[in-house]
Amino acid sequence: MISTLTCLAVAIYFEARGESIDGQMLVAETIINRVADERWPDTVCEVVKQPDQFSFYSDGKSDRPRDLEAYATAVLVANEALSGNHMYGNALYYHTTDVRPVWRHDLQPIGLVGEHIFYANTKDCRLPTCSPRPVPRPNRNN
Repeated sequence: MISTLTCLAVAIYFEARGESIDGQMLVAETIINRVADERWPDTVCEVVKQPDQFSFYSDGKSDRPRDLEAYATAVLVANEALSGNHMYGNALYYHTTDVRPVWRHDLQPIGLVGEHIFYANTKDCRLPTCSPRPVPRPNRNN
């Protein structure tokens, strides 16, 4: 059985390994938020493996990370997200800037991070989280 941490880390790796830590965190947060929402399955692994939700899982290619450094970063981000460190709290959807899915019209954009646009349900959106661009998390080293 694959652990929750592994499922989330693999999803982060394949969905956002080229993104900043904030972009990777928002992908993790979206998955975790789906687990908490009654419209999706009750575990991270079930959400990630749900048909037609995450392109990496349904593309027929191997789901084994090859870039071990990027995967190590994804594991750290997944662990932080599972520990409750979140940026927005209401992201449920995202897509890359390369596509324009029809489903986006019924959602509230939360922000753009790297090459991903994140959304919440319109009814769930509360200011200030629903701004056109998210504010990066503060650097913990300062």
